[in-house]
Amino acid sequence: MTTGTDHSIGEAVAVRIEQRWAVLSIVIVGVLVGMAAFIGIHQTTMPQGQVETADPRTLHLSGEFIESNLGSAIEADGSVTVRAIGQQYSFTPQCVVVPAETPVSFRATSADVVHGFLIESTNINTMLVPGYVSVLPTRFKAPGEHVMPCQEFCGIGHQGMWGKVKVIDKAAFQTLSATRRRLTCVD
Repeated sequence: MTTGTDHSIGEAVAVRIEQRWAVLSIVIVGVLVGMAAFIGIHQTTMPQGQVETADPRTLHLSGEFIESNLGSAIEADGSVTVRAIGQQYSFTPQCVVVPAETPVSFRATSADVVHGFLIESTNINTMLVPGYVSVLPTRFKAPGEHVMPCQEFCGIGHQGMWGKVKVIDKAAFQTLSATRRRLTCVD
C-alpha cells in the first residue's frame, strides 16, 4: 500500500524529469537558432569565392559572349559549356542543345536588366545580372525538352521571354558537334 509520502516523492521526481526535458529542449532549439543565425550572417558578410564580370555594353563585340561563341560546345575534358545572354525580351540562343548524362555548365549574363534564368524540372534557377556572369553546373539524366522562362519581371514584354533546352542522346550530340563548333536548336 502506498502512502501519501510515496505519492508526493514520485510526483516530485516526475516534475524534475519533466523540467530537465523542458530545459534540454529549449537548449537544443536555442543552439539550432544560434547556428542558423551564425551561418546566415557569415554567408551574407563573406564574398563569393569567385565573381566573374562581363561588360554589358560590349557583350556582342568582344569576349566570351560574342554571337559566334553562344550555344553549346564540348570542352577538352568531355564536359559541355553553354554560353547564353538574356536581353529584353529573349534569350540568345533561344534554344540550346545539350547531351544527356554529361556534366553541363551554363555560363550566362544579361545585356540590359535583371532577368530570371530557370530551366524547368532541373536545379537551375538564378538571376542574370548585367555585368556579372552566372555559372550553373548541372547534368541531365535523360533526353527531353525543358522550358526556360524568364521568371524575373524584366519589362512590358516579359511574358514572352521563353527559351528551350533540348537534351539529346550523348552519341547524337557527339555527331552533331563534330560538324559544328557551337550548337543550338536552330543551326
